[in-house]
Amino acid sequence: MFEQTFKNIDNVLRNEAGCTTELDYTEQTSWMLFLKYLDDLERERALEAELLGRDYAYIIDGPHRWSAWAAPKKADGSFDHDAALTGDDLIDYVNGDLFPYLQGFKDRADSPDTIEYKISEIFGEIKSKFQSGYSLRDALELMDQLEFRSQDQKHELSALYEEKIKNMGNAGRNGGEYYTPRPLIRAMIRVTKPRIGERIYDGACGSAGFLCESHDYMRRGDLGAKELETLQRATFHGKEKKSLAYVIAVMNMILHGIDAPNVLHVNTLAENVMDLQEKDRFEVILANPPFGGNERREVQQNFPIRTGETAFLFLQHFVRSLKAGGRAAIVIKNTFLSSNSDNALISLRKELLETCNLHTVLDLPGGTFQGAGVKTVVLFFEKGAPTRNIWFYQLDPGRSLGKTNPLNDDDLREFVELQAGFGESGNSWSLDANDIDQTTFDLSVKNPNAPEAAPIREPEEILAEIATLDKESADIINSIRGML
Repeated sequence: MFEQTFKNIDNVLRNEAGCTTELDYTEQTSWMLFLKYLDDLERERALEAELLGRDYAYIIDGPHRWSAWAAPKKADGSFDHDAALTGDDLIDYVNGDLFPYLQGFKDRADSPDTIEYKISEIFGEIKSKFQSGYSLRDALELMDQLEFRSQDQKHELSALYEEKIKNMGNAGRNGGEYYTPRPLIRAMIRVTKPRIGERIYDGACGSAGFLCESHDYMRRGDLGAKELETLQRATFHGKEKKSLAYVIAVMNMILHGIDAPNVLHVNTLAENVMDLQEKDRFEVILANPPFGGNERREVQQNFPIRTGETAFLFLQHFVRSLKAGGRAAIVIKNTFLSSNSDNALISLRKELLETCNLHTVLDLPGGTFQGAGVKTVVLFFEKGAPTRNIWFYQLDPGRSLGKTNPLNDDDLREFVELQAGFGESGNSWSLDANDIDQTTFDLSVKNPNAPEAAPIREPEEILAEIATLDKESADIINSIRGML
């Protein structure tokens, strides 16, 4: 039923002139879904308080609760069409009253990690794109059919929401910006093995896929009340610069069972990494930072190794945000490993190898990220000891990856199994740190088990050969002319 409801809401949004892309559909679904979830949560908490003989202080006041304006009900529980706003009245109420009220919560919140603060952040970043109050009324009535009463319902809704995020990512120019394939995330988590009591961080969290999957991984088994509270309040930390991604991250984490997500809407790269203190560091870092960006000079000033490439600045941030003994798994474009003409990259590779144990490199096939043509690798490292040996694994699913044939968990099964013991196979090999060129610190993926390919020639060699061939051609032409 929930899946059909989501489809019906999308159909309503497609008829709205202000909504033209999958990004719009997800954004508009998110703010309505958030308010419906919040209303169900408040009613559940109020009932619990009543059973215990206590008063409950509602976060949202009476006139602005979902049940008052979005889905008013009669005494018998049926929808009260006479009390429900619609048309221009509904649009005026949402834009002129509801959103300003919700935006004001930041001034009344005790701290950024409260749900009140998140409410203000969300509604300060997005707006309703509905132009027709009749379409909005249809969407609200469909949204009201969703329920968050049981864990099974929440699980089903979170799965559907993840599917929406996936569709949104696939529709964008760079799918990896919004959606990292969940099988890849799960493999990265299985290798880093986060534990209860450790803090997990993603400074470029996008839709919070790493944090949500980590929560699901750590939530397995029977946990006590103290452990559950630790997961809720003190485990998952994220930062996100873009407004839409921030909103989706908060909603995604809520649907995965984290009521007040510790996600900040900030530009992570605006922080000077040299000012990081021990309290700012984490035991586990999992991330897929954006690549291809060109950061301004003032942003580059926050890093000891200056480069305009966003992903390489993020890598410096993650290395310095990791506690001694902490573990990280970072997706990055594969030019990081082998670009020998970029002094910044050479310095960054040198620093990573000297300050961290880069123990594993996972080479991903093209097509792993839908809509992104850049080849990527995953770096697995631990902070505090230099690299002695690097285990490489070249992932080969045996087929071309694409939207209709995406990466799956089985594709990564061998990698996870072999990585546990750094096992040798046709797709894996090891590189002794002593064999790394100390001038370039080149870490190119060169599978010694693969059939020998023709050696890559230097540009100067190719140009010299072209010049020789040109001269030979000219000599032959002149010789022929001399015979005529």
